[in-house]
Amino acid sequence: MTRVAVTGGAGFIGSNLVLALASKGHEVLVIDDLSTGLKSNINLDICTFHEISITDSFALNKALEGAEVIFHLGARGSVPRSIKSPVPTHDVNTTGTLNVLEAARENGAHVFFSSSSSVYGRNATLPKDESMWLGPMTPYAASKLAAESYVQAYKSTYNVPTTLLRFFNVFGPRQRPDHEYAAVLPKWIWKAMHNQPIEVFGDGTQSRDFTYVKTVVDICLDAMDRKVSHDGAINLAFGNRITLLQTIDLMKRHFPNLQVNFSPIRSGDVKESQNNPTLVKELFPNIAPLDFDSALSETIQWLKSDGQTVANGPSVSD
Repeated sequence: MTRVAVTGGAGFIGSNLVLALASKGHEVLVIDDLSTGLKSNINLDICTFHEISITDSFALNKALEGAEVIFHLGARGSVPRSIKSPVPTHDVNTTGTLNVLEAARENGAHVFFSSSSSVYGRNATLPKDESMWLGPMTPYAASKLAAESYVQAYKSTYNVPTTLLRFFNVFGPRQRPDHEYAAVLPKWIWKAMHNQPIEVFGDGTQSRDFTYVKTVVDICLDAMDRKVSHDGAINLAFGNRITLLQTIDLMKRHFPNLQVNFSPIRSGDVKESQNNPTLVKELFPNIAPLDFDSALSETIQWLKSDGQTVANGPSVSD
């Protein structure tokens, strides 16, 4: 049994990971300030919960005492939100990560850090690979890239064991669908469920490398079990290039009367996203991702049956 901490453990990816860790018998510590995470996502029978912010270094150090592994998923998400309020985004995503690394240095913990494909930004080359130049277009992307730099610096300077994972458009059960900055897939599904039109920013030809949350969790568990590390970042996506129009066509199988409205493209939105999965497949040869159609269907069914458990949570304010 390993003492494992999950920052952002009451959120979407974090709560899925907590369930998986607990099912394998690990002692799980959840760190979350509930600014976007949900208390209903926390089962106190399987974890210890600390309601604190990663920006509170004193409280964080105390909560992480004895942690052997830290999955650092806690963040202030959303590109549009960061454009509206860049300083809080920096405080949580960059300074918060520095606080986690300090706690890890104190405890000798292995840090698994969740970065974002948004760090590629202005680099329009497809598919993305880990050797490419990075060009953040938004404060969110810049905060994640700054945090990546700290993760690598602590590995080099202090020998803190680290694994740096870049997430690409993760979706699936437990993702909040109903706030202003909700991700596109849960937001669209939720609106379709309630017979409301969905909104597309741009012409819908934008593409994303959507990654199912169960695949992300499987890789996190495998990385922890085998202590997978790498000199740089690992892009966590498997080479999907799915346009929003293709996604809408798949959704219409579940919602035949789906209404679609088109609006001008938003500032900071990346046009295309696709990963070259060579490295992730090499490092995690036993992980087989579920195809997008099946994963989307599972997500729709979960939101229909259990979506109310993650809806109507705390307002996401600036």
